[in-house]
Amino acid sequence: MTDTVHGAAAPVAARVSDTYRWTQLAIGVLAMVMIANYQYGWTFFVPDIQKKFGWDRASIQWAFTLFVLFETWLVPVEGWFVDKYGPRIVVLVGGILCALGWAINAQATSLNGYYLGMIIAGIGAGGVYGTCVGNALKWFPDKRGLAAGITAAGFGAGSALTVAPIQAMIKDSGFQTTFLYFGLGQGIIIVLLAFFLFSPKTGQVPAVTQNANVIQSRRNYQPTEVIRQPIFWLMYFMFVIVGAGGLMVTANLKPIAVDWKVDSVPVTLMAVTMTAVTFAATIDRVLNGLTRPFFGWISDMIGRENTMFIAFGMEGIGIWGLYMLGHDPVWFVLLSGFVFFAWGEIYSLFPSTCTDTFGAKFATTNAGLLYTAKGTAALLVPVANYMQQSSGTWDSVFIVAAGANILASLLAIGLLKPWRKTVVAKSQIAS
Repeated sequence: MTDTVHGAAAPVAARVSDTYRWTQLAIGVLAMVMIANYQYGWTFFVPDIQKKFGWDRASIQWAFTLFVLFETWLVPVEGWFVDKYGPRIVVLVGGILCALGWAINAQATSLNGYYLGMIIAGIGAGGVYGTCVGNALKWFPDKRGLAAGITAAGFGAGSALTVAPIQAMIKDSGFQTTFLYFGLGQGIIIVLLAFFLFSPKTGQVPAVTQNANVIQSRRNYQPTEVIRQPIFWLMYFMFVIVGAGGLMVTANLKPIAVDWKVDSVPVTLMAVTMTAVTFAATIDRVLNGLTRPFFGWISDMIGRENTMFIAFGMEGIGIWGLYMLGHDPVWFVLLSGFVFFAWGEIYSLFPSTCTDTFGAKFATTNAGLLYTAKGTAALLVPVANYMQQSSGTWDSVFIVAAGANILASLLAIGLLKPWRKTVVAKSQIAS
């Protein structure tokens, strides 16, 4: 049995076991866990960098923005390498760059030094992220939302267990030593995992799902075709406006807590006591991870756009609630957790929706093109800091973020859903 690929007959491989597919997914998840701190651990270093060098917070946070830009905007290029040469080489190089980036941070004595370190770490983390999500989308056409969600959960929750250790090492050994040890350790593990990652061959996985709620195209769009589709840019716009609010909170969680004077207040929940900022950061990472497979699984049943409507609406309400009640340390912990739970699912819903619409063959590249929206959203993080500095409060930042999420919620159900149904139907006729 053969399948035609680029005009040539390619052999169709035998179907692999579900155990093999889940093993590939697990390897990808572990790699995602290892890159999580490069983004989510950054907030703990900012106050000490500011204290040591005296730079203003907005200037320091440009390092975070540059990390996210290079983590996201190069993913389509890295995705092209994955689609052409397989996942191993991209993840291997990614692990090396991740370690190198934080090693540079450990030695940096200027803003440009931190910018360089975070750019290099961002390129590495983006290669790992895009590869692992793209691989999950390819291995699980029958459970695309769940598989993408579980993989993205590794990135969202991966840093939860290291929140306390990172803070403790910063306190005991200094932030520069912490950069070095965590950077090298995580990078080495990524390199080792790279040798066990493979892409599926034709015939090894089930056919795409077809049901009333989850509409999937049987046509495989080339990346050059995708960027000419107006519906792609609607998804991109929605990704940007939802992503910006979550990134703002991620980068500024501790500074917000400090400004609201709740950062060092002890909070006790479920017989566990921590300072508010440590408790919030730990819960946030766990919920930010759990939401990705949860809403991905929900979307496999009720549809991507219906799930977006619910989740983005929850996010808007959560941000508004944090703005209104977050000056209380208990509410700060609970509502920041709610915000992260309602936000993190964008990293399972958008890749799944993209692949449902444009096919699985070039899934890594096409989902990577959409993932660059996270980088665009990151440009708004320093804007949030400048807004806060000019007004002296976070009020306008929270109001804009809440409104953007409500807008995205309405766009999902009112525009994206009917439009995508039409696009997929036309592609079936054309193919």
